[in-house]
Amino acid sequence: MTTLRVNTEQLPVNLGDGLVLRRTQAADAERLADFNAMIQSDEGPEKPDERIWAWTYDLMTKPHPTFSLNDCTIVEETATGRIVSTMNLIPQTWTYAGIPFKVGRPELVGTLIDYRKRGLVRLQFEVIHRWSAERGDKVQVITGIPYYYRLFGYEMALNLAGGRIGYPIHIPRLKPDEKETFHIRPVSEADFPFIAQLYEMGCRRYLIACKWDGELLDYELNGKSEKNVNREEMRIIETLEGKPCGFFVHPPFTWGEMMVLHWYELLPEYSWSEVTPAVIRYLESAHSHYPASHSEKKPFEAFGFWLGEDHPVYHVIPDSLPRVRKPYAFYVRVPNVADFLRLISPALEKHLAGSAMAGYSGELKITFYRDGVRMVFERGKLITIEAYEPTPYGHAGNAGFPPYTFLQLLFGYRSMEMLKSSFADIWTDKDEYHVLLDALFPRQPSDIWPVS
Repeated sequence: MTTLRVNTEQLPVNLGDGLVLRRTQAADAERLADFNAMIQSDEGPEKPDERIWAWTYDLMTKPHPTFSLNDCTIVEETATGRIVSTMNLIPQTWTYAGIPFKVGRPELVGTLIDYRKRGLVRLQFEVIHRWSAERGDKVQVITGIPYYYRLFGYEMALNLAGGRIGYPIHIPRLKPDEKETFHIRPVSEADFPFIAQLYEMGCRRYLIACKWDGELLDYELNGKSEKNVNREEMRIIETLEGKPCGFFVHPPFTWGEMMVLHWYELLPEYSWSEVTPAVIRYLESAHSHYPASHSEKKPFEAFGFWLGEDHPVYHVIPDSLPRVRKPYAFYVRVPNVADFLRLISPALEKHLAGSAMAGYSGELKITFYRDGVRMVFERGKLITIEAYEPTPYGHAGNAGFPPYTFLQLLFGYRSMEMLKSSFADIWTDKDEYHVLLDALFPRQPSDIWPVS
């Protein structure tokens, strides 16, 4: 069996060669967790990852705000029932410059070595993408190994993680007669409105963000197992008088010798330079209270602000965060670019109005070589956004992007200049269109806290 061609409209589907493709059921929970823990382990199948096991088992057995038991596919041997391949889809809502759009997040994609290169993952993506479209998702996003998901219409087009690291020498020590001026405590349900409001404020610095509400925060606090690889410890920062002034989240385990945090926000009336020393001291102290992520626990040697490419804290204590860890990337898929551009057109018009191209009138034809998009402007307003077929094939229009590379510009991941430096076949036929594209899609790094 090589590349499969079957109708995946109805499940289960007999794939031949003793395999069936179907939705998951409640009875699959434990053995699916066993499979994912084995296939997704960074230390190899002989050392299953118990945190991946917990994540899978939670998704299959506990009420989740967006995911249901049937949002997962399995390929199994009909004779033995052994799972040979699987993936799932975690629905969520993200925003583009504040405009909400629905996202489907495929995750936990894996296939036994003996069953690879048979088209099993491609078949499951056909199913997952169909489910996602039926739910009205405009975009799919996935994390994963380099290159692989480009095979299924994805492009690395959005920052993933990255941050800054400091060492014990950079920890601001209290003097013998000094006491902490801020108190750090665990989150309770009563804190959810404060966290949601402050989180939304922080998201405004980013082009792309994931929406979080009280239900999702409750699931994070109360719904995930202790060892779930995606569970976050949430902490409130408050004054000595008990007034909340900020919050942060960190994993419930150490990264070897390092303790990191994943999200950090303060009310605007509080100074990052004033509050952050207490947060750093907390990270040093917390390291001793949490187990290591995988290997043996190591002595504390570093603290990390895992806040993406840019964050206010990087600018107030640059000398205390000397090591830079550049972001990896989310894979992004946009099945209908023209449709997505229509959805976010208010943001594009706002970008244009704040640029040197304000009030622009004209037509912009973008070729993706196999297809394209046509945009028409009238005094700064987008009056037409539609699919465009380049004629002669591929090379007509005002700007060109090889398939999927346009997503890097669309999601603020790269500027036109950066893209042209990397791809010789990205072009504009006039300076006007280069400037217009940068105005519509300015580079703006994002930091995403996705639903998992």
